[in-house]
Amino acid sequence: MQRTLIATVTAAALALAVPVFGADTPPSTGNSEDIFVVKESSETPTIVVSGSVVPFKEVTLAAQLPGRVKYMSGIEGDKFDAGTTLVALDETELLAKRSAAYAQLAAADAEMRNANVQYSRELWSPQSKNAPGGMGIPNLFDQMFTRPAEDMFGGRDRTAERSADLYASSTRMEQARSSILRAQSEIRAIDAKLRDAKSLAPFDGVIVEKFVEEGDTVQPGLPMLKFADVTWLQIEMDVPARLAQGLEPMEVLEKAATFDDHREPVDVRVAQVFPMADVQRHTIRVKFDIPQGVSKPGMYARIQIPDRTGPVKSQLPVIPSTAIRYRGSLPVVYIQNDEGRPELRMIRQGKRLGNGMTMVLSGVAPGDRVYPNPGPDMMSRSRGE
Repeated sequence: MQRTLIATVTAAALALAVPVFGADTPPSTGNSEDIFVVKESSETPTIVVSGSVVPFKEVTLAAQLPGRVKYMSGIEGDKFDAGTTLVALDETELLAKRSAAYAQLAAADAEMRNANVQYSRELWSPQSKNAPGGMGIPNLFDQMFTRPAEDMFGGRDRTAERSADLYASSTRMEQARSSILRAQSEIRAIDAKLRDAKSLAPFDGVIVEKFVEEGDTVQPGLPMLKFADVTWLQIEMDVPARLAQGLEPMEVLEKAATFDDHREPVDVRVAQVFPMADVQRHTIRVKFDIPQGVSKPGMYARIQIPDRTGPVKSQLPVIPSTAIRYRGSLPVVYIQNDEGRPELRMIRQGKRLGNGMTMVLSGVAPGDRVYPNPGPDMMSRSRGE
């Protein structure tokens, strides 16, 4: 009787040493030697798609004219309000041209006033009818006999001469007016270049990246800095067309996104589905809104997108979420091979379930024995060290 009791206790202890868990029961977290037998679960299949965290708004400020950078407002990470000068180019040459244009405008205005005076004089006191200077009999004879005789015999048409003089005066007025308009246009063009010499913040944001420093010489089109609004962030990724067809704008995917700097899954919202596919990769670009304070621009992100083009329910293997480790950005697990030693295997991670389990799209199969809590020595053990 005593021997039977000892044998029973020993068998129970051995059974507890290597427990086996079902698909709906998460494993314990205290022993790295626990073994989880992979089971199947009926869930909507998901596909993990990778992307990057990007700002909600981002612009690249480029040089609009050649020149030397004389002012930079700050460094990467500095915040500025809309309308703040971020970059300024040397504008000495433009200011000199502006002064010259104003001088031309003043000269054209003086010419215009002189033309108006000459026209008024010709209108009220035509030169063609004025008698030559002098007094006495010769002047009187010229006015009484010579001029009427010229008009009578056709030797001289003073009316035509007056019309020509008036036309010449009006022409000088038009030329002066054109000179004024030309000078004003040059001033407006120079003022536009002066505005282009300064790059202003188009909205409230931060400097993301700088490409030039004070003293650098730039040419038109050369990028100078990136400016972004990082209050709200998004995930931008290229999604296979069959997955993008099942996404609707403003749809919320619960606990679908993970980040390199935030491993806990968070909810995301479909912000935009681009109308055109990429002509080379045949994927569709999609943007997702993420909660504030979750990640930073440029970080690597993964989203579990439901595959609604296939069967509604699919038998997929599930494993404990604690069994998943990452080599860089690639998810891996350790399974127990036929020799009883751990073996590293790469998987395609699917949807995380609410009971601490994660669906696996490929890499493991039902019946595989997975280590749910691989310890730090698991890598060396898998190599036989």
